[in-house]
Amino acid sequence: MSGQSITDRIAAAQHSMTGSAISKAVCKATTHEVSGPKKKHLDYLIHCTNEMNVSIPQLADTLFERTANSSWVVVFKALITTHHLMMYGNERLIQYLASRNTLFNLNNFLDKGALQGYDMSTFIRRYSRYLNEKAMSYRLVAVDFTKMKRGIDGVMRTMTTEKLIKTLPIIQNQLDALLDFQANPNELTNGVINSAFMLLFKDSIRLFAAYNEGVINLLEKYFDMKKNQCKDALDIYKKFLYRMTKLSEFLKVAEQVGIDQGDIPDLSQAPSSLLEALEQHLASLEGKKTKELSADTRASTLNSAVSSLSSTGMSFSRMDEKERQQALEEEQARLQALKVQVLLALFSHMTTVEYKSLCYVKWRTFPSCAVCLTVVPPPGADSQPPLQPPAKTMTVDFDAVFGNNSAPSTNGSQTPAGKAPASVLLSGQRKMETNINLPFSLIVHVGVRPEMQWTQPGEKKLTGGQNWQNKTMSTTQWGPAPMAPPPMPVQHVVRNTRPTNTIVMRRVSQFAVLSTRM
Repeated sequence: MSGQSITDRIAAAQHSMTGSAISKAVCKATTHEVSGPKKKHLDYLIHCTNEMNVSIPQLADTLFERTANSSWVVVFKALITTHHLMMYGNERLIQYLASRNTLFNLNNFLDKGALQGYDMSTFIRRYSRYLNEKAMSYRLVAVDFTKMKRGIDGVMRTMTTEKLIKTLPIIQNQLDALLDFQANPNELTNGVINSAFMLLFKDSIRLFAAYNEGVINLLEKYFDMKKNQCKDALDIYKKFLYRMTKLSEFLKVAEQVGIDQGDIPDLSQAPSSLLEALEQHLASLEGKKTKELSADTRASTLNSAVSSLSSTGMSFSRMDEKERQQALEEEQARLQALKVQVLLALFSHMTTVEYKSLCYVKWRTFPSCAVCLTVVPPPGADSQPPLQPPAKTMTVDFDAVFGNNSAPSTNGSQTPAGKAPASVLLSGQRKMETNINLPFSLIVHVGVRPEMQWTQPGEKKLTGGQNWQNKTMSTTQWGPAPMAPPPMPVQHVVRNTRPTNTIVMRRVSQFAVLSTRM
């Protein structure tokens, strides 16, 4: 079974018609395609958990509806999507899941119709039990152990004795549910179960890191506890050693399926002499006659055990730092791609002169810009001054346009008079050449240095002659037409019609109609 089924396409179309983007994204993430949920759908759902106007109960109910499907692929991918949102989504989701009375009731799930239905149904039942236990742990302690603060001043290292004895069994139950997944390398045969195993691997690292810090705190306080507390603490420590062995087997499977060995932490166990010292201290509190260790021996044994467990915690911290750095690099890559898209939309209609002008301005501001150095040479590299912004003048080669200098070529062809050759364009208005790689130049603008320089070829002019030699454009300058001088008033002689027969000089408006009466 590969690709989206007709049922998936119909369901996505129905959600598109109803306008439910969340339901459509859930449907897209949980298709019948035998591969893990696509990252773009998971990222969209994570974004939805951070939006205050999105209904978290509606999102959770949509995921629960997908687990009611009869196909193991859809159910498995619905669980994977829920787990991914619990890890990377807003805490509101896991709070809502913890508040529900029931989550995934898949203890009897079985897909008999598919090729791998029987095998995958077993892992679905185990996986659903772990997710239920993860939500139950959050309900009991109101904190996600995989996200809590770690270190010397972390939550588990600063916890009191009473609270520590109550919290560590909860972590043990969640870790037991995770390690019960029990997948062998030959059973991780498809993209769906591989996606689930990767999420479980990341949870196991973080969960055991919190478990390890709690045990360190427990050991440091052990010799100051009361008898009942020492008994509970000793039982917790014995279970811790057993789970460390099971976790090492789980990590061996992770190494065999292709996970980088550098991503797998080293588990350093405490010396066996520590267990003997703990048992002897409890026996002394119960009144039994045992060989009591000296204070110096007991302190050195305890320090050795704490040092070994602390080194294990340091390896877990390196894993978290590496994953955090990887997430930061992915975020920077997405931001870089967004910048390129914005600049591409900005420069898509830009002319060559405008582009060079922008490079000149940027070069004046940032002289180290790689693409600007290809358009505008640095000072001292050339005797020519740097490119100046274009002047508001047009230059036209009239000889080439009107054919005054056109001469018959060797093959008898000539340029028709009155028509300009196709290559004659107005200076400063030519669009960018087709050989300019716009995305490359835009990537350079956002900070990536190019491996090849951008150069603009010279413009070819067909100027006539036998050898069709290249010539530059004529430098005929088009200036504004001279303005006519303002009109001046003129004097006119008008004969006076009065009986005195005297001549009178009169200033007449230049727009008046002159008439002469004899």
